[in-house]
Amino acid sequence: MKIIPFYTNEKQLIRKSISGNRKAQQALYEKHSPLMLSICRRYVKDMQFAEDVMVSGFVKVFKFLPEYRFDGSFEGWMRRIMVNESISFLRKKQFVVFDDAMIMDTAEIHQEHSDEEVAYIQNLIDGLPDGYRAVFMLYAVEGYKHQEISSMLGISESTSKSQLFKARKWLQERLRNHKQIGYEQE
Repeated sequence: MKIIPFYTNEKQLIRKSISGNRKAQQALYEKHSPLMLSICRRYVKDMQFAEDVMVSGFVKVFKFLPEYRFDGSFEGWMRRIMVNESISFLRKKQFVVFDDAMIMDTAEIHQEHSDEEVAYIQNLIDGLPDGYRAVFMLYAVEGYKHQEISSMLGISESTSKSQLFKARKWLQERLRNHKQIGYEQE
């Protein structure tokens, strides 16, 4: 028996989803949910809360799907919704604590690492205070500028810069300690 793939063309899948086709919506969800969950997880430590944020993000994706104009990356459009939903969650739960009061080369994070190293780095990022983590993720991972971050989070541009500096310093210290401990054990 030959299996025919269901909606291989993403534009067709999006159009069917807009028209209310539940199978197309499910296919879109299944195709993009792993990446969208990882985006939410970057901002929200607890996996269960990250899943909740992703689901509410998908509710918004399907609600605003008719407004998608097919002129940019669909994945990028969804990513922005998930980031905004994650930030809204952090604000609602008052997990983000910003104060006005980290210089690690972010290329270190983007190099190929073993699963253990990636898990360790994710745990380090999870250990960041929530305000630091939000700014770090928006700047270093998502590529937003400080002006954009300040308007998204309702903080000043200088606070965004300060929090990024502190996040990088915090991460750099822990990575340095980890490397020193690792060398001593070898």
